[in-house]
This record gives sequence, C-alpha cells and structure tokens, in this order.
Amino acid sequence: MSIAPPPFPNARARALAAVTGLAQRVSERSGRRRSPAPPVDRSLAVEVRAVHRPCPDVAEVVLVPAGAEPLPRWRPGAHVDVRLPSGLWRQYSLCGDPADRSCYRIAVRAVPGGTGSAQVHAVTPGTRLILRGPRNAFPLAAAPEYLFLAGGIGITPIAPMVRAVHAAGRPWRLVHTGHDLASMPLSGELAALAPDRVRRRPDDRDGPPDAAELLAGTSSSAAVYCCGPPPMIDAVRRALPAGQRLHSERFSPPPIRDGRPFTVRIDGGPEVAVPADRTALDAVRAVRPDVPYSCRQGFCGTCHVRLLSGTTVADTAGPGRTALCVGRSAGADLVVDLGG
Repeated sequence: MSIAPPPFPNARARALAAVTGLAQRVSERSGRRRSPAPPVDRSLAVEVRAVHRPCPDVAEVVLVPAGAEPLPRWRPGAHVDVRLPSGLWRQYSLCGDPADRSCYRIAVRAVPGGTGSAQVHAVTPGTRLILRGPRNAFPLAAAPEYLFLAGGIGITPIAPMVRAVHAAGRPWRLVHTGHDLASMPLSGELAALAPDRVRRRPDDRDGPPDAAELLAGTSSSAAVYCCGPPPMIDAVRRALPAGQRLHSERFSPPPIRDGRPFTVRIDGGPEVAVPADRTALDAVRAVRPDVPYSCRQGFCGTCHVRLLSGTTVADTAGPGRTALCVGRSAGADLVVDLGG
C-alpha cells in the first residue's frame, strides 16, 4: 500500500518530500509484514577514511568512494550490505547526511562473540571494502508529526530521519533508550538541533522503560518510528491504539508465526525436515553448514537459491527462487538447487 503525500504549503516541506521520497511504500504497519526492498546488484568499492568512537563500544566508520564517482544517492532509513575483509556480508544502516555523496557513515556496536562487528571494529583508515546498495526497507513516510523511538544502536537509521524532518519544519520528538548515556551514540548530536524534543533515557538512571511511558503524549496522528531490540518493538506495537501508524526495523529475524512443517529436498541431496518454528535456512544448514546467509530477514539475497519445484509463501526472492531464511512451503514440499 502506498501513501500519497499531502500537498506541501512551503519550501521546507517540499524539500522533505524530495529528500525522503515520502510516497514510498510504508516499511511496516501494525499487523502487516513489510515489503522487502528490491535487490540492488551494483558493487561499490569504498575505502575507510576515518574511524570515530562516539561510545566505547561503537565504531563510526566513514567510507569514501575508491574511484572518482560520487556515491549513489540514498534516503533516510537506507542501509548498505558490506563485504567485510573475511568475505562475510553484513547489513548496516547509513547514519550520515543523504545530501553528502562524498562519503557514507555507518555506526556498529561491538557484540560479544560477533564476527561481523569484530571485523568492523578492526578496520583502519585505508582499508578497502565492497558495498552493495543502498537499499531501503525502512523508508520515511509522510505524516503530520513524528515520534522516533530508538533503543541503543537502533538510533542509526533514525538519526537521518530526525535531521530530515527537522529541516522540513515538521513536529517531532525522539526518545533514545540505552543501558547508560555512554552506550547511546548520535542522540547527543540530535539534541543540539532541538534540546526540548530529544529525551535521552538511560536505564541505569530511570529504570527499564515500558511502552506506555515511551508513547506518553503522542498524538493519534503521529507516525511512530521504532528501531531497537525485538521486545521493545513488540511492546510498542501492543501498546499503540488501533490504527496508529507504526514503522519499525528489527535487529534480528522476525518470529515465525502460524508456521507449518514442510520438507525441503536438496537437488541431488537429502530431504530436510523443516519444523513449524524454524526456517528452511536453519534446517538446511544443519546438514549443509556451508550454505551462506547474512541478514536472515529476506532482503540481502545471500541465501537466495533456485526453486526447482513447489510454491512458497512469505518469500522475497522473486520468481523461480526462494529465500531460505523466510520462504516457507505453500503446500507441496520444496525442491531447491543450492548451487543456483
């Protein structure tokens, strides 16, 4: 479903429409699965220009084009696929200025035992990387006003949205939660735009937040944007009144709801039983641990394989293919080609 932007009476609002593409498909509305961003096949060679540490465990990496061409345009909410030095692909939100095509910025929190985040934290100026994208599965849509909710590093896609909405003169508020102030990057910079609109809420001072507190004072006409841990998103969704607009981006795969078991037969290989509460990717990797994957939410394309037989639902890979991480059988069992 597309949302047509209302008429914009002033230049600042028209600028917001031009920058963010307000008539884009809504990322996720209450009770509806978001539509994935279309694949972007281009590969971008970039170089690390600088690494900043806005928090002790967060690396903000500035990426510049390796060649003479400026980087592709992007809109708030977009992310890039990053091929790390080991060859792993990981997805990171762009958190800089969409108008600045001379560089991209990503901010990555170190995750204990996390292979991808450890590699990002190890890059130094001069490191060469490959990107795919940008693509946007979390677009900023037209609304009379906005409430932005960010949990920890979930501020990264939210920050460009706040700057765009502020530049357009739209009413907005931001609540940023985290364990402590030292774990909450970027929102200090956003508070400089309008201190009375930004609340930095550390758990060590205020206790764990609940959804009612986060949503307190929110107009029924406000679009609510939330990025953070799944429990935070789920709590906000449950607390919103019916019809309230919610847009969210998760750090982890969405839960499987109302799943049914099915079987995947690998062409030239074994049959693999997929339980109702697991993905085909989980089941296939139990017998073929070398099957690649990355985002586990259907949009990066890493685990897309050729579908030889069967019909899928909740899929994102397009005709003749299936995304092992989200695709499920619509009835008959599936036959896939892991080499395709």
